[in-house]
Amino acid sequence: MEKPSVKCALLATMIAKHKWGTPITEEALLNLSAIDGDYPTARDVYADLRREPYITYRGNRGIELNKSRFDKLADVLYHECGWEAWEIDSRLKHYEGIEEHDWK
Repeated sequence: MEKPSVKCALLATMIAKHKWGTPITEEALLNLSAIDGDYPTARDVYADLRREPYITYRGNRGIELNKSRFDKLADVLYHECGWEAWEIDSRLKHYEGIEEHDWK
């Protein structure tokens, strides 16, 4: 099995720990993610994630998933992280646009 990228590991953790209206701080996200101590890269990826449309940056409080942009997140999970459509559907709770994707 191929090791996920740092970005995919951070996103998987965010999805697993997601609570509406509760951002996760950089330190908490890095500590919970399966990144094998690759903290310099992970810190850079965290900084990049703050600017993604499917992420909402809450300043010192951290980042959280932007549920209104789950379409973009689903595409990243499928194309960049190698998730199957069924996995995206089961893990992205409250995302009702899965049938709109044309993944092949």
